[in-house]
Amino acid sequence: MTPTRRITSTDGTELAIYRSGADTGPIVVAIHGYPDNHSVWDGVADALAGYQVIRYDVRGAGSSGKPAGRQAYRIEQLLDDLLAVLDAEATDQPVHLLAHDWGSVQAWPALSDPRLDGRIASFTSISGPSLDHAAAWLRSAHRHLRSAARQVADSYYTMLFQLPGAPETAIRAGLFDRAIGPHDRDDELHGLNLYRANMLRSFARRRPQRISVPVQVLAPTRDPYITPELALEAPAPFVPDLRTRRLAGGHWVVRERPDVIARCVGELIDFVGGAPEPKSLARARRRRGSDPHAGRLVVITGGARGIGRATALEFARGGADIVIADVNDVAAKETERELAALGVDAAAFHLDVADADAWAEFADQVRAHHGVPDIVVNNAGIGMAGAFLDTTVDDWRRVLDVNLWGVLHGSRIFGRQLVDRGEGGHIVNVASAAAFSPSRTLPAYSTTKAAVLMASECLRAELAPHDIGVTAICPGFVDSDITRTTTYVGADDAMQQAKRDRAVAAYHRRNYPPERVARNIVRAVRRNTPVAAVSVEAKFLRELYRFAPPLARRLARVDLSEIGN
Repeated sequence: MTPTRRITSTDGTELAIYRSGADTGPIVVAIHGYPDNHSVWDGVADALAGYQVIRYDVRGAGSSGKPAGRQAYRIEQLLDDLLAVLDAEATDQPVHLLAHDWGSVQAWPALSDPRLDGRIASFTSISGPSLDHAAAWLRSAHRHLRSAARQVADSYYTMLFQLPGAPETAIRAGLFDRAIGPHDRDDELHGLNLYRANMLRSFARRRPQRISVPVQVLAPTRDPYITPELALEAPAPFVPDLRTRRLAGGHWVVRERPDVIARCVGELIDFVGGAPEPKSLARARRRRGSDPHAGRLVVITGGARGIGRATALEFARGGADIVIADVNDVAAKETERELAALGVDAAAFHLDVADADAWAEFADQVRAHHGVPDIVVNNAGIGMAGAFLDTTVDDWRRVLDVNLWGVLHGSRIFGRQLVDRGEGGHIVNVASAAAFSPSRTLPAYSTTKAAVLMASECLRAELAPHDIGVTAICPGFVDSDITRTTTYVGADDAMQQAKRDRAVAAYHRRNYPPERVARNIVRAVRRNTPVAAVSVEAKFLRELYRFAPPLARRLARVDLSEIGN
């Protein structure tokens, strides 16, 4: 791509500038890192076509000048370069800075440079901390020793780059290509001066200045060079107007997911420009505090009663916003009021999880009014007991539609939203201990729950690269409403009620309340547990089926419907 303009910086170095996008509107200035050039932003620039986008090759890279000597690459000179670009291209309005890697490192000081007062409207930083913030964070390593130790280990190359001659030899031999991908050798060699001119100076005991500009930090979770902890925690004491987001991706997420970068940047730009703050951006600001789920959005089906209601309340106590869906509108509204009383945003929707069209409408409404959820709990289900041969086609269809298809619809629709958003997330599918304990009494129910367990395991493998966890929760005998509504196939009304009464009494004596399941669900999400067998009997049945299948098959002959007689 041919530069649209060339300018000369304060020391005589020529800078190549590239403009794209709209002719009017907000201006985005994108600054690349090492060892990239302006082209690293190609996908993002295309996705930001509705804005004016200005990119330039940083000195030492691309078509810009490549001065010799490390002094020409000091942060102070890089700031002069940025100011020269703004004087040439953006004199009529403040700009929105977007920077990656060393682009971010040099952009942070611009936010408190008096020469740039009023000229920067917002800043989005990706994989590049302020050196002053990073030094202060490392000096307080006793507060986060493990995170600090990991960051020091990940930063080994910054010390390697200080050695005379060794990095140059490695670059010419292509030894870094596997780690960073193929880049222009000349850019790699000249860019070493960024590290040599600035890294050791960063350990001076300077108190970082407070920054008044709205800042958004995007932290790729699989960045091998900058840990999310450093990226997200280091600026917090010095940036009052801070938003933080974890992105699913590696260090070059700007190339991997330009659509995600552009969406995040656009949300901040539009909000700073006066548009209503989208829920996703508001949660990026709120997601701080002791509870890791604070500020997250949790969607729970079957959320009006039982395990669903208890789970909604448990997440809400940690500060999460809650959307519940249920076929029982009265109970759902009551639970919504309980949740709102805890001081979180709460909403209740009517949803029959067996209805695919209703699922699509529900998911669209949630996204439109509340944003993409961070956590989805597919909890809705029904009980069905009775002999296999007494279970009719309609019985099978009903239990499959609710217990299996309800989970598949939720996992598929919200899973796609989570992948497209690119910020990770979690899906919880409530199965049962019946998933791994065959029973003559629960053939239809056990079949659906076993399918839920396997579907969850498959989905977990598929979504792992997107930082989306999937957990199958397998409760045992829980004292919940499902025992009061279980269908007993082949039984008349009187027998149905008698069996339900016996089951309710037996489960009540077991005294394992939904609240304990809810706490296990919240813990499983925090730990990203693949399968959580909840309660002692669930754990026992799982191990029995794994290590003693013949005994599990003998136990399957017990008629559970007679428990309580």
